[in-house]
Amino acid sequence: MKLDIFDSHAHYDDEAFNEDREQVIREIAEVGVIGVLNCGSSIEGARMSLKLAEEKAMFYAAVGIHPEYADSVNDGMLKEISNMARSNKVKAIGEIGLDYYYEENPSREVQREAFRKQMKLAEELSLPVVIHDRDAHEDTLNIIREFPAVRGVVHCFSGSTEFARECLKAGYYIGVTGVVTFKNAKKIVEVVKDVPLNRLLVETDCPYMAPVPFRGKRNRSDYIVHILEVMADIKGLTVEEMCKYTVQNVGDLLNL
Repeated sequence: MKLDIFDSHAHYDDEAFNEDREQVIREIAEVGVIGVLNCGSSIEGARMSLKLAEEKAMFYAAVGIHPEYADSVNDGMLKEISNMARSNKVKAIGEIGLDYYYEENPSREVQREAFRKQMKLAEELSLPVVIHDRDAHEDTLNIIREFPAVRGVVHCFSGSTEFARECLKAGYYIGVTGVVTFKNAKKIVEVVKDVPLNRLLVETDCPYMAPVPFRGKRNRSDYIVHILEVMADIKGLTVEEMCKYTVQNVGDLLNL
């Protein structure tokens, strides 16, 4: 049976797809991918995400600046992101947030300022956000709470069950990647077990984070079936049921 799959977080603008982007997009559509939210990381990535969304019926765009590029965020860039959001194919502000893992990233203060500015923009535009949080759970949660009118997804969720519950209270969804298929993935398995079915999203983060049995290779949206299989097993559901819930959830979040 062919599943209707919606990949809630992908990066087809990434250079990893430069050689065969059109072919990969054709192939994933043929095997059941009905929707992709392509998330910008840099301003160039946001522009490319919008272009893909406007050219491909099944693509939607999130536009925003990743914490890695937080020091590039200025008023002109925020205005451009706001202008992009006028397109009916732009469904979220993202990928925004905090990344304290890499020392070469902009300072934590610069990251927090860029995060707040983009949260404020999402609030003004009445759009959900796609949040990147790596080794920054406490600050991420504090900033989320500063903007109670904004909701979204904490993508590639890496926190504890307790942190997930606080995100749920703030109106957020939990994004699950191929990490859940890894042998040592105890934490995210517990989170999936605990989070209600109506608040789980499934994503590839492609070309990164490929699930088992493709771990270490370039990821793509049709590999999501392997993530859905593990999630379904954790929840005691069929893959078809798990797929149905995640498609419905991303539709609710993105107002599709």
